Amino acid sequence: MIRRLLIATTLAAMTLTAAACNTVRGVGDDLKSAADAVDEET
Repeated sequence: MIRRLLIATTLAAMTLTAAACNTVRGVGDDLKSAADAVDEET
């Protein structure tokens, strides 16, 4: 029983970590594109 709980917890943590990484990357891409647009206007 404890082993199953440990495996489930580990898989959940790995899934959340992967999702957070993609989210942070997306925010970085958005900021970069916004900065590029400002640079083009000046």
